Amino acid sequence: MLTLPKRKLRCSFCKKSETQVARLIGGAAGGYICEDCVSVCNKILDAAPSPFKSWDDLTEEQLLSSIKASEASITALHSLIHTQIEALRKREVSWTAIGKALGVSRQAAWERFS
Repeated sequence: MLTLPKRKLRCSFCKKSETQVARLIGGAAGGYICEDCVSVCNKILDAAPSPFKSWDDLTEEQLLSSIKASEASITALHSLIHTQIEALRKREVSWTAIGKALGVSRQAAWERFS
């Protein structure tokens, strides 16, 4: 039987191999990041100023201009959840299971989405 050599894993950012770092974290797309690079990322995030502190920091004009985008987001999310529920029902997933996933009763899920 032919045995292939084991592929060495590497950090996708600094390119250090798995033998050069203490830990590697795997990502969904097949990439990896080492704990050193995670530490650097955390330092960058900690140093970056937060663009939003509170609603009180925004002017009335800024709040008014953001309402339409917020409403569009809500509409998109409602459409998304209805599409997901429709897909589940086509697979004959029960209203009980859907309600449980939503944290509501079977009856509440049925009333909201049927």
